[in-house]
Amino acid sequence: MAAKPFAPEEARRTVGALRQPAVFCNMASDWPGLQWNVDYLSRVLESRPIKFRLGKRQERNVPLFETQCSYTEAKLQDFVAWSRGQTASPSEPFSDYLLSEYWAYADYKYIAMLFADKASMFEDIKWEDFGFPGRDARDSTLWIGTEGANTPCHLDSYGCNLVLQVQGRKRWHLFPPEDTRCLYPTRIPYEESSVFSKVNVVNPDYSQFPAFGQAKPHVVTLKPGQVLFVPRHWWHYVESIDPITVSINSWIEMDIDDEARVGEALTKTIVCALKSAGSPDNGDVWLNPTEAEVSSHEENLLYLNLAVQSCLEKQKCHCNKSTAFKSGTAIRLGKRDFRGQAKRTEPAEEGADSHEPAEISTVPFGPNLVAVPLKLDEQAPQCQAGGAQDSRHRVCAPSSPSSQLSCGFGDEHSCPRKPERGEAEVTTFSNKKRTGGSHRFSPISTNELLDSLVHPEVIALVTKILMDKQNAV
Repeated sequence: MAAKPFAPEEARRTVGALRQPAVFCNMASDWPGLQWNVDYLSRVLESRPIKFRLGKRQERNVPLFETQCSYTEAKLQDFVAWSRGQTASPSEPFSDYLLSEYWAYADYKYIAMLFADKASMFEDIKWEDFGFPGRDARDSTLWIGTEGANTPCHLDSYGCNLVLQVQGRKRWHLFPPEDTRCLYPTRIPYEESSVFSKVNVVNPDYSQFPAFGQAKPHVVTLKPGQVLFVPRHWWHYVESIDPITVSINSWIEMDIDDEARVGEALTKTIVCALKSAGSPDNGDVWLNPTEAEVSSHEENLLYLNLAVQSCLEKQKCHCNKSTAFKSGTAIRLGKRDFRGQAKRTEPAEEGADSHEPAEISTVPFGPNLVAVPLKLDEQAPQCQAGGAQDSRHRVCAPSSPSSQLSCGFGDEHSCPRKPERGEAEVTTFSNKKRTGGSHRFSPISTNELLDSLVHPEVIALVTKILMDKQNAV
């Protein structure tokens, strides 16, 4: 068996040093999990029903959120037959959905529960090759979809992400954290640990979201056998581009997530309080299907206090230690559990992942580790003679760090840009236009208020204030 391009310790150091998405090649070629194609999985799962999300295939310039999709439960054999155009009887789960009009996605399937009676399969996924001992399919999530199946553009509040492509290809559109304002973040629909973008990043509406023209997309098509690393807080939109795709991922917890959990608890408290209030504009479907129910204010406040207390305790433990990933006493968090909800599990075993290799000064890019390239927006016009370019669609590409335009947390030089003479100004959150000296006002909705109150920058600031107050006690 050929040696892998990176030893586990080197892979772990490389993941810790990466500050941009990258594809690992030839690291999973001997994993038994690569046989987990849809035919193999349908035989293994037999008659077990799986929940599928279905979306209409149509041209649209706004995201199709999970709250707007249809859902059905079906055996994987039924899904395979439907995806291959085989005639379905009226009683079969996909009979109401024409393949030419709908895509289907079995997403966020927690493998530890899906294969609870087949524990030997957990060893088919070997994240230990990346320097994470003991991490296997039990700490992983399964995704099965047809061509067109997609995940709305979002960022994950916790950890970083390793993704193995098993069958078919998926195209990833990734944006750095500093593009946050350019992506118009929202927490409606609400899901713990996911911040969604209002922009359809593959078909954007520049009239509604002009700052998106300044975002810096990185695009890669992930092929079977490759492993994608997604750094912490990188936005991503993922779409299946082959008839059937299968992928497996694992969210890697990090020490810095402790404070992020405080922010998430704060966000949930605010969102649930405002959206549970009686109001004519609160009739929308605002809770993502991945969330079981609306928790009470008392429950949310308790969770917030527990998150703050836990963060304070861990700050004391780590005051003389800086690590990228969770230490042995950390609570392991997956993004969602087997029901699709945010998952909290028991503390990791003492000593697991406790030794952190030293950071490396340079990342060993080459044939076995390929950086995901920056891609100019294909819808944006090319530079004109003399370097002129339509500024509404230009990508932030400054000539020096000191002149860099940022779309990110708290930087004073931030998107959207200042409108040029004669153009309409656009407000940061509500996108209400104003021209000349007159203002056109429309009532602020609950969701617009929430976009401001739980904006990532605001939550980060309030989290810091809360933590500072507690530290001063």
